[in-house]
Amino acid sequence: MSTNDLRARTLERALRAAINRDRNVIERLCTDDVRAWTPALSTGSASELMDELDRRDESFSDLELEVAPLDVGGEHACVEWSLAMTHTRALTLGSDTTIEPTGLRVTIHGITVAEFDGDQICSLRQYWDELEVLEQLGVLPSGEGHGPDHRPVALG
Repeated sequence: MSTNDLRARTLERALRAAINRDRNVIERLCTDDVRAWTPALSTGSASELMDELDRRDESFSDLELEVAPLDVGGEHACVEWSLAMTHTRALTLGSDTTIEPTGLRVTIHGITVAEFDGDQICSLRQYWDELEVLEQLGVLPSGEGHGPDHRPVALG
């Protein structure tokens, strides 16, 4: 079993590899049957995960990831993160809505929890507020989509 610090560093490397679509690093850090869930995807293998990452939207560039590891025990790692990015290409929301590039710098915040099998990640869960980017781009008024206590309201 690896230490909490090593697991957190492995998780950070996996997140950076996902942003960069680095298939080789993902394959080294994750088991073949890694399960991943985010608000935007659900996969059951490293291959499916990479296929989803390859289909990721190209609306944002100049991606900068900041990661803060959280102390957890057992076979888990957990990190809080923020991702700053610049809106440089059209963003398509459904079949009839497109947001033209604004040049705005936006930041989303989230958390990722990973479970390990030895030194490899076998499960990932990632959470973030899906509406945060739309608010920062001015598409939604600040706080829309949130309940009275400003927590995100579940969609669907």
